[in-house]
Amino acid sequence: MIVSFIEFDRRFSLTISLVAAFCISAISIAQTKVGGVVYDTDGVTVPFANVVFPNSSEGTITNDDGRFYLQSDNSYDAIEVSFIGYKTKLVKLESQVTLDFEITLESDEAQLDAVVVYSGKTSKKTNPALDILRKIWENRRKNGLSQFDQYQYEKYEKLEFDLNTIDSTMINSRLFEGMEFIFNYADTSSTSGKTYLPIFINEALSTVYGDNKLNKEKDVLKANKNSGFSNNQTLIALVKDLYTDIDIYDRHIKFFDKSFVSPIGRAGIDSYNYVLRDTAAIDGVRSFNIVYYPRRKGELTFKGDFWVADSTFAIKEINLQATKSANVNWVKDIYLEQEYQVLNDSLFLITRDYFQSDFAFNKKEEGKGVYGKRTTLYDQYQFDIKKPDDFYRRRVNDYDPETYNRSEQYWDENRLEKLNKDEKQIYTMLDTLRQNKKFNRIYNIGSILSSGYYEVNNFDIGPVFSIFGFNDVEGLRLRGGGRTYFGPNDPWRIEGYLAYGFRDDQVKYGLSGKYLLDKRSRLTIQAGNRRDIEQLAASLTNTDDVLGRSLASSALISTGNNGRLSSINLSTVSLSFEPLYNLEFRLGGSYRTIKSANPDFFSLNYLDDSGVEKSQVNQSEVGLTMTYTPGRKTSNYGVDRSIINPFQYPILYANYTRGLEDVLNSDFNYDKFQIYYEHPLQIGGFGRLRARVEAGKTFGEVPLALLNVVPGNQTLFNIAGSFNTMNFYEFVTDEYVTLHLDHNFNGRLFSRIPGLRDLDLRELIGFKAVYGSISADNVAINRSNIDYLAPEDIYYEYSFGIGNIFRILRIDASFRGNYNDLPDARNFAITGSFGFSF
Repeated sequence: MIVSFIEFDRRFSLTISLVAAFCISAISIAQTKVGGVVYDTDGVTVPFANVVFPNSSEGTITNDDGRFYLQSDNSYDAIEVSFIGYKTKLVKLESQVTLDFEITLESDEAQLDAVVVYSGKTSKKTNPALDILRKIWENRRKNGLSQFDQYQYEKYEKLEFDLNTIDSTMINSRLFEGMEFIFNYADTSSTSGKTYLPIFINEALSTVYGDNKLNKEKDVLKANKNSGFSNNQTLIALVKDLYTDIDIYDRHIKFFDKSFVSPIGRAGIDSYNYVLRDTAAIDGVRSFNIVYYPRRKGELTFKGDFWVADSTFAIKEINLQATKSANVNWVKDIYLEQEYQVLNDSLFLITRDYFQSDFAFNKKEEGKGVYGKRTTLYDQYQFDIKKPDDFYRRRVNDYDPETYNRSEQYWDENRLEKLNKDEKQIYTMLDTLRQNKKFNRIYNIGSILSSGYYEVNNFDIGPVFSIFGFNDVEGLRLRGGGRTYFGPNDPWRIEGYLAYGFRDDQVKYGLSGKYLLDKRSRLTIQAGNRRDIEQLAASLTNTDDVLGRSLASSALISTGNNGRLSSINLSTVSLSFEPLYNLEFRLGGSYRTIKSANPDFFSLNYLDDSGVEKSQVNQSEVGLTMTYTPGRKTSNYGVDRSIINPFQYPILYANYTRGLEDVLNSDFNYDKFQIYYEHPLQIGGFGRLRARVEAGKTFGEVPLALLNVVPGNQTLFNIAGSFNTMNFYEFVTDEYVTLHLDHNFNGRLFSRIPGLRDLDLRELIGFKAVYGSISADNVAINRSNIDYLAPEDIYYEYSFGIGNIFRILRIDASFRGNYNDLPDARNFAITGSFGFSF
């Protein structure tokens, strides 16, 4: 088994009792532990060198810095260190635990002359390892589940999170005062040598069904259990989403929203060096052993080795470890092992999948972090058992409380792998910890930061991130609100807020209530009312959300004057349902009044049918919307749900609105159609593109307040769907088409530039365009102080940006492509955004 190494913390110091416990653990669990650094004669570290116990299949490869860690349940008295172009060195072990080796390899000129193709970068032409790799590609479809029309199997998944690099400083920290007992449960990692403390464990049992003819798969959860957070479905779903299933045969493997080049896929030949190291019998099958490591630093690649059968060219065993220089935030190490079972000469099926990641704020060896570990076992494969076509249809509500409350006897009888003593103790420790008042305080702080709400009995106060705002009408704006909250699956909820502007000396509010009438179809009724100040020109696709906070209306910092705000009084009622999973229809009605919130600066005036100039719009509407979000993952099954994978799924939105004249003193008849489609695309190793196309048309005479104003952006923040160099109300349309493209290269270019690659910056480019027109009738009734201008010559802008600054900041420079001669035109704009991402 190939494992990674991270230098053992030399400041490591525990109490006498813990040292004794670890000594017993070292004897009973791992007989031999070695670690250190490999150098050449010039004192330069040697990455990707082989370190093995002699006459065994147990070994590892040094990391980017030449470091290694190797552990075995057996006793050994030596290790063997080798690398192409160097003399193999046998190092005697004077102790069963030695973690500070400094090993120097001498150059082997004869070997370099004989095997020149394997020194440094390996050849792409005369390399036997690549001949084997090509055979793997040719035989891919002949291996595994793809041989059958249908398949099913049992799956057991165990997820665990652990604090790592436990030392005396952490133990004596005031943070853990009153919780010191938890360190009695500390252990040592078999892959890194770090001391760790388990903080979360989750187990899941399921049956997986698949149909290759229909290209469908269904995972039926039978049981789920975790330590202390059994009812937190969002936490469980978030953890599971971090560790998606992978196919090593794909060109790219997705981890943490990043596409790593697979060493088995066809793209690997340009990103890896391959060396044929050995042949041996694995489970009675003669197999080749191939070592691989990156050709360049800074790219999303792995290092490790794999065993491949010499007849079917199916992978038998593989391990992958992300290189330390890979541009991934908050993750110091990624390590993966997969094992496959031979059922006959041509059929290999995965039986075990182990994945470990080391989450940390920095990648220094001594840096503390959190291990995330997933072990997945597969068993009881069955084939060609056909299911009805509707069997694979995703149900809107498949929540079964019994699934999360299985008995201990059920788990003992159905686990595919029994828990060891340490894992059983995790449940004991964490269940005890949940009763600790200090721990619950820390947990509540984390909950506030993640949800934005502070819980008080059955009421949540918040969201805390919307407290402060500023605009030219209200000046400094304070907002506070809350919602009812009895649990994540509440069938009803009431929410509201109050806001106050110190400049206009006015109180605003919003109030909304909703009730889930039917869980299966998610039939929901909702109503609300809002009186507030709003920037109407912030979005083309308007919604009737009475509680939303518009950044365009209340950003703390903006460019130019953002006083073109409107005062609205909006009342809504709607009925929504989901006939299919992630397909929602909503039928609703609304009544609103709209007038200028700043009449000395901004006018919404228009002529009515009798030629009288009016300053306020009174409007009744009914509308039908459809939202389709394939691939969206949610948790909870009450009236509100949490989205697990935001920005990672496509969205199709369509809306029809009918304006009703004379209903509740309404002013206008009109019909409005709007549609947009947004799609994130992972373009192999070239990063992620997010594309959005939007179009709409309004039929009938309507004033400025009801037209489609192209959304400008006068804030210093990136606002989705808006144009960064455009001012509010600069372009007005009653029909339009827009295109938004935003591409993140994820550091692919900067990683090849010395001096920049170590900063882990990411390159960003963008392009936005809009075409629109406006009818003569709509121009004729305009009496506002806005001169209507439609972008009939396509308006466009483009941008260049740098992301991942300090791991959280993105800055974009946007350039206006045309219409530069307009009054107050902004030819250039700087915008930014904050966010946590991998």
